[in-house]
Parts: sequence; C-alpha cells; structure tokens
Amino acid sequence: MGADDKISNKAEQIKGKAKKRVGEATGDEDMRAEGRTDEASGRMKEAGERVKDAAKNVKKAFKS
Repeated sequence: MGADDKISNKAEQIKGKAKKRVGEATGDEDMRAEGRTDEASGRMKEAGERVKDAAKNVKKAFKS
C-alpha cells in the first residue's frame, strides 16, 4: 500500500469520526450517518489495499 493511500484512507476515517461525533453532539442524524459512512469507507479502502499488498507478496513468492 502506498503512503499516499494510507494517509488518504486514515484521513477519511478521522473525518468520518469527527462528523459522527459532531452529529451526535448536535443531534444531527444526517451528519452522524454521513460520518459513519465516511469512516466505513476509509476502513474498506484500507482493507482493499491490504488485499492488494498480500496478492503482490504471493506473486513475488511464486516468482522466487
């Protein structure tokens, strides 16, 4: 996983957490839901990058 992807995915998760907390504090259910979505999206992208990295490692292992 590239450093840019790691940073971007983590930033999306943090942004989601912040939106979720603001939504909870203000009673804004739309913002809270948006925050949960952003947070989950960042986690899913991060998981996808890990799968790609694992596939690359397997490919390298078979080439050796």
